[in-house]
Amino acid sequence: MAGNKKTSPRVASKAAKIINDPNASVTQKRLAGSALSQSRTRKQTGKEMETLASNVLSSGKYNKDTKTLAGTVLTQSNKKR
Repeated sequence: MAGNKKTSPRVASKAAKIINDPNASVTQKRLAGSALSQSRTRKQTGKEMETLASNVLSSGKYNKDTKTLAGTVLTQSNKKR
């Protein structure tokens, strides 16, 4: 079943800035790439990205922007998994 959610323009803009930020972490860039890939389509998040996003949200070491991306990625995941 295809998801009905897409990345919002606000989050997509934040993701684009992170992708272009040379100081952004690999985790931030992976989440940003996933969020951007879902900004104009209804693609679902893959299992590996679901796990990464879940770990980010449950950790205290990530900043607000990273957690926003993680939340966006998780909302577009396969609910049956």
